[in-house]
Amino acid sequence: MLTPARQIARAAGTVMAAIVFSQVMGLARGILVAQSYPAALLDSFYAANRVSETLFTLLAAGALGSAFLPTFKGMLVREEKAAAWKLASALANLVTLSLSLLAVIAAWFAPQIVRYLLAPGLYENYILYHLTIDLLRIQLASAVLFGLGGLVVGILNAHQVFFIPQITAGMYQLGQIFGVLVLHRWLGIYGLAWGVVLGAALYLLVQIPVLQKQKGVYTLTLGLKDAATRKVIALMGPRVLGAGVVQLNFWVNAALASQMPSGSLTGLSYGFALMLMAQAAIAQSVAIAAMPTFSAQFALGQAKEMRLALAAALRGVLLFSLPASLGLMLLAKPLVALLYERGEFGSASTEAVAWALLWYAAGMVGHSLLEVLTRAYYARQDTQTPVVVGAAAMSLNVLLSFLFSGVFSHLGWMPHGGLALANSAATGLEAAVLLWLLRGRLGGLEGRSLLKGGAQMGAAALGMAIGLLGWNQVSAGWGTWIQALGGVALGAGIYAGLGILFHIPEVDAVVGVLRRRVQGR
Repeated sequence: MLTPARQIARAAGTVMAAIVFSQVMGLARGILVAQSYPAALLDSFYAANRVSETLFTLLAAGALGSAFLPTFKGMLVREEKAAAWKLASALANLVTLSLSLLAVIAAWFAPQIVRYLLAPGLYENYILYHLTIDLLRIQLASAVLFGLGGLVVGILNAHQVFFIPQITAGMYQLGQIFGVLVLHRWLGIYGLAWGVVLGAALYLLVQIPVLQKQKGVYTLTLGLKDAATRKVIALMGPRVLGAGVVQLNFWVNAALASQMPSGSLTGLSYGFALMLMAQAAIAQSVAIAAMPTFSAQFALGQAKEMRLALAAALRGVLLFSLPASLGLMLLAKPLVALLYERGEFGSASTEAVAWALLWYAAGMVGHSLLEVLTRAYYARQDTQTPVVVGAAAMSLNVLLSFLFSGVFSHLGWMPHGGLALANSAATGLEAAVLLWLLRGRLGGLEGRSLLKGGAQMGAAALGMAIGLLGWNQVSAGWGTWIQALGGVALGAGIYAGLGILFHIPEVDAVVGVLRRRVQGR
């Protein structure tokens, strides 16, 4: 029988494979979009996309995942299947009605949203201002589709189904790729917006066949009198508030970036996306796989088992996030040039994206730890603590955004880098506070093991960073392909070698598995 830690590891491997597929699709989409549209038009597109993303995040993504999944999973392990599916039906109906209403309101007030809240800097340009309004209205339909899709992801994850829910993000990217390659010919950048809607539809539809296999019964009800529905709504309340604070920070960044040199908003969007590509494969796979296990352990009162599983998950995240953070920081420019510099994406765009990536990558460890820590809280049906801490951190993020962007401007640096640094600093602080609080509530968190592992991994990552600094000096002028791919290979080799030398347990375990496979055992 698999231990919880090994169960999480196995599920995380499945999730990681699906996430890698989705990230490859996202990378292909990013490359196609970057070379097809100038930065000014992309500034409008990414600003417009913020509204539908906010609606989805507030009512479906984090909120439902943190409130619905633990409740639904708990009902399943207690053999309350009929009640569990009634809860899922009620939330599906509530999400559809709520997001549809909010989408209509946002479409009606789109001019005011763009002018006063979203991108005031674009108001000065008549064409870009009205383009942003049009793109915003087109993409609002995706919020409703994503809302339902997000709920289905939670249902399938509760049934330990991970692969299909995670390739949905790849389906979303495929919709946008279709928009660029096909719809663009007749609709220009409007084709990309319709590609977002198509991708959101694929995000939902690809999950339906797997959902049907779970043999759940749909009920036409809002469930407002049902105790389980009211419980989920109550748990969602703090999470919605917390997600709102996070989204407020993104809106502030968009508003500030819209008033910076052209291409700043696009630079932030691409830089953050590249950081998230690595973070998703490293941390989201572990966190998504761990949450059903955490939820079941909490429902069954297995505190010690949850503590051990959480510590193992945190060590696994540290193992990969530390070298990924330093690697992206040191290889930011050649990597961005290798991936995107062609067509409409010139050297100036490379500089803007690489600069944002440098400062976003500094916060990868914090972002990665946060993925696991918040899910541990949600599994314990505590949505209030991460919301309070997150709200404080994101409020600090807003303040630091103004401060750091001003400091960067004063130093003659591109100011949008200050927005990325503010995000990294606030996220790191948020993760540290949540870890400290959770340690107290669980009666410990295998602290000695975490500290020893973190020190070993940090030393290996530092050795890798020294090697990459030397590589950057030696490979200057050798060409983007050699500098980027050679740096990745060198960094991975140094880190793996030092991991074996330092006898990091997770590295030793991987080496043991590979040795047994080579020997045919």
